[in-house]
Amino acid sequence: MKHTPDLLTPAQLAHSLQLLRQQKPLVHCMTNDVVQTFTANVLLALQASPAMVIDAEEATQFAGFADALLINVGTLTRDRRDAMLAAVQAAQQAGTPWTLDPVAVGALSLRTAFCQQLLVLQPAAIRGNASEILALANQAPGGRGVDSVHQADAALSAAQQLAQDYQTIVAVTGEVDYVTDGRHTLAIPGGSPLMTRVVGTGCALSAVVAALSSLPGERLQHVAAACRIVSLAGENAARKAQGPGSFVAAFLDNLWTLEVAQ
Repeated sequence: MKHTPDLLTPAQLAHSLQLLRQQKPLVHCMTNDVVQTFTANVLLALQASPAMVIDAEEATQFAGFADALLINVGTLTRDRRDAMLAAVQAAQQAGTPWTLDPVAVGALSLRTAFCQQLLVLQPAAIRGNASEILALANQAPGGRGVDSVHQADAALSAAQQLAQDYQTIVAVTGEVDYVTDGRHTLAIPGGSPLMTRVVGTGCALSAVVAALSSLPGERLQHVAAACRIVSLAGENAARKAQGPGSFVAAFLDNLWTLEVAQ
């Protein structure tokens, strides 16, 4: 099924970034314990508003008035699973777009069954590495914990099939990111190896995907722009950083100051 990918244009990227900064979406992040602060800081650097609400009752209420919801299963528990399911159901009822980050799906049974259950609840977007996307499509057993053992292009057909089956946007990320709605595919090169030496860049990207999924207009373009915003900030930060520690500060600064030449 592989369709030849197109490239996101600078004009498309600039439009999505400008719209994000204008709209300042409120993103309800039900994400893992390891990355909450970093995820919040990434959204704030892009002028979006993060909120971390995890109690089942409060999450159900909050999903109804947030602009977007992120479900990240990185530190899943049974109580958290129930809260996430309630939030997704509330978001679906309210028409709030939600994004799934299937962290380490395939490798562990609780999260694998839960993510399969969530697929039928119409995610606006799915963002994962190649092994996660292949496992979600029942085409591979998963990766090495949270790390992919596949290249992104190996999961392109699976991503396209998932997108078609569930009428969603799928972003499979790696050295090159691929974003597809099952009919059209965009390729997003770039980034830096330092992004893999810092906890949370992928999880934070999923929050950015959630934020941009809430914007009016072409969702495929906006999700691809989310991937390029993060990879471009990573490229710029890596030029100044001396290692992972200084990279984090430079990365956040570059998200804040990012401009796109059209």
